[in-house]
Parts: sequence; C-alpha cells; structure tokens
Amino acid sequence: MIRTRFAPSPTGYLHIGGARTALFSWAFARHHGGKFVLRIEDTDVARSTPEAVQAILDGMNWLGLDWDEGPFYQMQRMDRYKAVIQQMLEAGTAYYCYTTPEELEKTRERQRAMGLKPRYDGRWRPQPGKSLPTPPAGVQPVVRFCNPTEGVVAWDDLVKGRIEIANAELDDLIIARADGTPTYNFCVVIDDWDMAISHVIRGDDHVNNTPRQINILKALGATPPQYAHLSMILGDDGQKLSKRHGAVSVMQYDEDGYLPEAVLNYLARLGWSHGDEEVFTLAQFCEWFELDRITPSAAQFNTEKLNWLNAHYLRQLDNERLAALLAPRLAALGVTVSDAPALADVIALYKERVSTLNEFAEAAAMFYREPEPSAELLAQHITTESRPLIADFLAGAREVAWEAPAIGVLIKATVTAHGLKMPKLAMPLRVLLTGQTHTPSVDAVVAVFPREVVVARLEKALA
Repeated sequence: MIRTRFAPSPTGYLHIGGARTALFSWAFARHHGGKFVLRIEDTDVARSTPEAVQAILDGMNWLGLDWDEGPFYQMQRMDRYKAVIQQMLEAGTAYYCYTTPEELEKTRERQRAMGLKPRYDGRWRPQPGKSLPTPPAGVQPVVRFCNPTEGVVAWDDLVKGRIEIANAELDDLIIARADGTPTYNFCVVIDDWDMAISHVIRGDDHVNNTPRQINILKALGATPPQYAHLSMILGDDGQKLSKRHGAVSVMQYDEDGYLPEAVLNYLARLGWSHGDEEVFTLAQFCEWFELDRITPSAAQFNTEKLNWLNAHYLRQLDNERLAALLAPRLAALGVTVSDAPALADVIALYKERVSTLNEFAEAAAMFYREPEPSAELLAQHITTESRPLIADFLAGAREVAWEAPAIGVLIKATVTAHGLKMPKLAMPLRVLLTGQTHTPSVDAVVAVFPREVVVARLEKALA
C-alpha cells in the first residue's frame, strides 16, 4: 500500500513550502487509495513549542488536508529509538564515541588547514585489528553509526532522477547525543520504518540527508522507501523563499483574505502541471496527480497569479457563504452590518471586482458607515455647477422606482436637462454616498442604499 507522510518540525509556523509538500504527499496517497500520515518531529526541544504545533495543525485543517494516522510525536517515541540504538550497538552497526566537541573542532581545523573536507576522523570506530583508546573518565559518549566506507549509496529519485553518493564522502553520523537523546536523522529513519512509509516526498534541502538515512535503514535490514525531492520555491523577486525572505505562515493567507481552495489550487501548480489546466478542484488534482509530472527545476511564486485565482474562486462562492466569511472581517473593521442595505446586495455589487475577502470587506464597509469625504473631494465635486444637478436628482429620487435601471434613467435625464455629461452628477453622488470616487456603476451603488439614506445624505449636502 502507498503510505506517505508529512513530518514538519514545530519550530515555527507552517509556511507555503511546507504546505506544498503536505499537499503533494496527501494527493499522492489519495490518488493511489493509500494512507497519509502526519508526524510532528519535535526532538528539537529548545525550539519546539506547543504554539508551533497548533499552528501546523491549524494550517492543515484550514487547507483541508486531512490525515489518516497521527499526529505522531517523536518525543513520545523516545523509548523505541533508544531500544533500536542499543540493538545497533550490540550488532556492531553503531559505537560509542568519546571525542569531545573541542577535540572534534581541533581535528577539523587541521583538516581545513590541509585543504581537506572537515569530518570526524573515526578514532573511536571499532575495526578488526584496531586498538581503541581507553575511554576518558568523565566524558559522556555520543553514539555514531558505522557508515559503510566503500561503494556508493544510490537511489532513483522520483523527481530528480538517479543520485549516487560515494560512501567515502560520508563520515559516521551521530545518532545519539551525549545526553542519550537520538538525533533527527536517526528518528526519521525509525519512524519511516515503523510507519511503513512507502514514499517520502519532501523538499530538496533533505537530499544530503537521504544517503545517510538509506544506509541506516539497510543496516537495520529494512527496505528504504522511495524518495521524491521537491525543488525549492522562489519568491516574486526570484530569491529563495525563506522565513527571512517572503515566506509567511499559511494562516497569514487566511488573515489576508485568501480562500483555502485558491491557495491549494495555486500550490498545486508550483512545480506540477497537467497539460494547460490552471483552475481545477482538489478532487481533480488527486485524480491527475503523479510524481512524474513534477518539474525538478525551481518554482517561482507569483502573487498576481494567486490573486487572479482567488478572485475566480470568490466569484464561484454562493452569496450565503460569502456573507459568512465577510462578517468577521467587517466586525474587525468595526462595522456593524444592518438590514439595510442587505449584505447580499452589496456582495452582488462587488463580487466581480475584488481579489480577496479583505478587499471585499473594505468595499462593503462603506455601505454601513457614514461617509467622510475629505474637504478636498468636497471642494472638487460639490460645486456651484453640480449643486443644481444634485438638487434635481434629489427631487426625482423621492419618487423614482428604487432599482438601478430606473435610477440610471433619472441620472441621465438630469444631466441631459442641464446640458452636461454623466460624470458631473455621478462623481458628486459617489462622494456624498460613499466618500469615494471609485465605485461600481453609480446607478447600482445608489440602488443598494435605502432610499431614505440617499435622500438624507443629499439633503445634508445641500443644506
């Protein structure tokens, strides 16, 4: 059975690169009717926090990436790791190393001075005919893995193709620290083995870990999973997307007014394609998804494209769901939504014009606030020329059928009677009713407001 996993470290939020890895792992399992496992790699006790764990779970839930097993926590599996390390010590595939950090650094300095690659020199590695030093008193040893010294470790990466690393390039990895806690690369191996992970899909920053992990699995008599290393994501400016450079929490996209379906659709196209398809459902993505459609080259983030996709998905939403999504955002703006105008009418007015929920909320807010046009706007648009137009429109507005077509006819008739053009009345109406000069069609905007509100605001302006 296909079994994939997503294994983030809770040392920060779930960022966009991690979310893409989770999506691809999830979709591969769903495509093949397999299982998707969520694992929290929390052995970095100094940096892991409960808040970061919750941020990961929140991000996964917001995206709708449901897991079949887990979440498993590495800190709850310490006894298992230590038991395997003991088995390896007894089998001779691991050994105690008493080299102190200071000794190790001196060795590396000498190697660098000689133009050599800095590495552990194997002084405590047991070998036939080799006499080991006497363990120094008071030094707590680490445990190192006996990495093979000859041949190559190779795998057929499902994204990058064949990769081979000479074992001579790899020194003996520390698999347990001096305090007995196992290290990241070792825990990952045992977890993947115990959880029968068939495919490891992860970022290509893990490529260097893979040969070490394969060698440990082989030393344990386990069959390594298949690996697929995803290329990095570049930011809008072409620089590597990182926490210091443009990468933000997945939940920041929620705060910024993006829909999860738009973010997922966008992430799916970062390094993967299905013909020329740009817009597709999550179900379609799972149906189409295969690892051989992933490009090994870096993918570039494009905020404009994400905005375009989000606008598309906003237009597809029914107004009831949109109203539910807008309500908390309007509340955050200090806006109380009244019955008049109906939020559904405001939504219909702006549905084709905005890219995010936050833009939507800002646009909708003006229908529930008293307008506060600047003195400059008032001076520009409420003039001796426009006031007679406003007065005539006001007279007609008391009687006209309160719908956009009829209001549009009234506006045209008013400006025609004065021998002027549409903007001479349209702009003053926009400013007096919304405090803004850019709105949808002015007849539609006027029609959304209750008649009594329009009359009251125009009377106030003319007083």
